[in-house]
Amino acid sequence: MLKLLKDKSLSSTWQNFFEENFKSDIENIALEYPDKRSIFIDYWDIDRINPSLAEGVLNQPYKSIFNAEEALKNIDVASGEKLNLHFRIKNLPEINRLIIRNIRANHLGTLKAVDGLVKKRTEVRPKLQVAAFLCQKCGAIIKVEQDEDILKEPTECYADQGGCERISSFKLVTSLSSFIDSQKIEIQENPEGLRGGAQPERLSIYLEDDMVGEIAPGDRVIINGILHSMQRRRGTFKLTSFDKTMDAVSIENEQLAFEEVEVSEEDEKEILKVSRDPKVYQLMQQSMAPTIYGMDVEKDALVLQLFGGLSKRMPDGTYIRGDIHTLFVGDPGTAKSQMLNYLSKLAPRSIYASGKASSAAGLTAAAVRDEFGEGQWTLEAGALVLADMGIACIDEIDKMSDQDRSSLHQAMEQQEISVAKAGINATLKSRCAVLAAANPKLGRFDEFMPIHEQINMPPALLSRFDLIFSILDKPNRDRDTELATHILHTHKAGEVKENISKSLKSKFSSKDEEKLMEMVMPKFSPEFLRKYVAYAKRNIFPVMNDDALEMLKTYYVNFRNSSEETVPFTPRQLEAFVRLSEASARIRLSEEANVEDAKRAINIIDQYLRRVGIDKETGKFDIDIIATGISHSQHDRMRNIIDIIHRLCDESKEGNASRNDIIIEAETNGIAADKVREVLDRLKRNGQIYEPIHDKYKITEY
Repeated sequence: MLKLLKDKSLSSTWQNFFEENFKSDIENIALEYPDKRSIFIDYWDIDRINPSLAEGVLNQPYKSIFNAEEALKNIDVASGEKLNLHFRIKNLPEINRLIIRNIRANHLGTLKAVDGLVKKRTEVRPKLQVAAFLCQKCGAIIKVEQDEDILKEPTECYADQGGCERISSFKLVTSLSSFIDSQKIEIQENPEGLRGGAQPERLSIYLEDDMVGEIAPGDRVIINGILHSMQRRRGTFKLTSFDKTMDAVSIENEQLAFEEVEVSEEDEKEILKVSRDPKVYQLMQQSMAPTIYGMDVEKDALVLQLFGGLSKRMPDGTYIRGDIHTLFVGDPGTAKSQMLNYLSKLAPRSIYASGKASSAAGLTAAAVRDEFGEGQWTLEAGALVLADMGIACIDEIDKMSDQDRSSLHQAMEQQEISVAKAGINATLKSRCAVLAAANPKLGRFDEFMPIHEQINMPPALLSRFDLIFSILDKPNRDRDTELATHILHTHKAGEVKENISKSLKSKFSSKDEEKLMEMVMPKFSPEFLRKYVAYAKRNIFPVMNDDALEMLKTYYVNFRNSSEETVPFTPRQLEAFVRLSEASARIRLSEEANVEDAKRAINIIDQYLRRVGIDKETGKFDIDIIATGISHSQHDRMRNIIDIIHRLCDESKEGNASRNDIIIEAETNGIAADKVREVLDRLKRNGQIYEPIHDKYKITEY
């Protein structure tokens, strides 16, 4: 195989090419050799200097790269050391860039660029390059180059290597053999490039030497490599159908946000023009799911979530997230799922998952044992890892099991997922915003019940959300009339569109369709909005001015101290103010977040707290309802009743307190009987008290 690749004239052409153009680069690598063992060259540099070499690299990559690396061995450097460098090409032309599902047989054996998400990877393993065999008859060492996956043994004891020329049995001597690091990864298509309902296709890629160990599941990469086929087997039988695989030549990491969304010069001019429009916020809101009536505050929040705040990495290593997490809780039929679905199709790098159909492994990461890892455990990235730098839309988050939900805590706050499964210890990135929807346990949302009692979610997870919106479905003649008109007009617009496109005798004209569609047409097309978001996230990094900081500080301090009894909100909500203010500045492409942005953040959080953060008994804001599941007034009541039980137990001969005595004692302290019963049930449920005899209580001793 290697003899077929050798070409002296091609090797000398490459040597001249390197010496004339890249001698200084090679000498710089020599200073750091063997830590650096590769020279990276832009394809367009080769094309500019020697087009025939560039054409050979694309069409005969094995031959070109082999001879280029042979040429690199012959180049003299100042150190006098012979370098064994890898030749790696980057930035291939657009015509040579493929998506996985478009790979065909005529692409095999050529150099192509394939982009995708790293789904899983194997451990780094040594791979035989040159195998040394010991002849069992004469003791000669015979070396055989290995260019396939299956070990190739010598057919006889070769005379040209000092052997006895007899057919013999051979023993592999690993100490005299040479090895190279190897790793296998699997990439899948980017979710934003998929057609609706299409399964993402996958491709196995082989990495060698200094490329191994650098990639983690969830990374977005462009792999420049040589496509080839690998024969499939069924037991001992070799099949005629082959698997497509790739030998990587170089890897370009796509960590820049939304780099896959192309923004042309015309698009940029249009984006800058829109950003200067004083009605840009209103237009953005009207572009969010226009077929859904109303929900203005929720749509405002989704626009801000789409743009997001700034992630910060502090000098001490602390990471502060910039992504905004939002939760919708509400009555059935209020278009929660539709909003999630719309945003998942609109936002670049978004993943849609249903809580009922997702496990913890499906959302975070799974350890799997299959053919890919040759029977070893490998790590497979889940939805939150795949949505890195984007938005993860999780519907019916309340239907997940407790064990699965607990895995979301770290993913939402630290934006990392620590995996310790099957002997694999790894940390994956999940820098994504979470948009979730949940249904109340009792079917409909009750304004007079604490939110944690209505959703099957622990308060610790609820407190991770920056914004929580309750969506109610209340009868109201005026609103219902407008809603019904909107829904029916939307349906009629859809009917007319279908009628014109499919009916042979349609009596409607395109003007009728335009008139009806005007009501449900977004102000900005989804394609333009994607480009706008990508442009803002790539280029705009706002800084809060002193006036905005002062406004948030004053609001926070005044609001916190408006009541000495309750805690209206915590520093976590203050961070949410900052994130929303930064997102607001990004929408108008401003490098400065001002007082108007701070006001917009305050208004949205004020709306959220009024819906779910008010203690219905006192009418005051109390963040404990969300953070701990118990309001300040309930907490005081529970403490009073525990004190009453303590006292009654001490006074009783049996050492317990009867239910009636507790209620009578509590009523003298101004606590209503129904509230006492409610607290007793809660304390018993929490395990703080127990019932040794029916209607007799004792405090649980820890």
